[in-house]
Amino acid sequence: MKVTLVILAVVLFFGLFCFSQTQPVQPGMRHAQELQAGNERDFARPPVDPVALRQEADQLAALAGSIPPDVQKVNKGLLSKDLIQKLKQIEKLSKHLRSELNR
Repeated sequence: MKVTLVILAVVLFFGLFCFSQTQPVQPGMRHAQELQAGNERDFARPPVDPVALRQEADQLAALAGSIPPDVQKVNKGLLSKDLIQKLKQIEKLSKHLRSELNR
């Protein structure tokens, strides 16, 4: 019984000694590992469709170009029905384009 306890104590002591022997990761190395992990994630993302992006950008430009005349009508007291819808569509397209380009 005593022999078993002594052996267990020795194993635990050496286990703790070996555990404390691990070398800490240097800050520069940790940053390099994070960058490498980020680069690996970048390669996994699907490519951006340039044709679809161009169509959305053209649609966004067309909608944005149609806003100033509607705003001039508002200054005269006439509110265009679809002005709010155009503004919502502009917001939606711009958010989608931004998210596609930031991927």
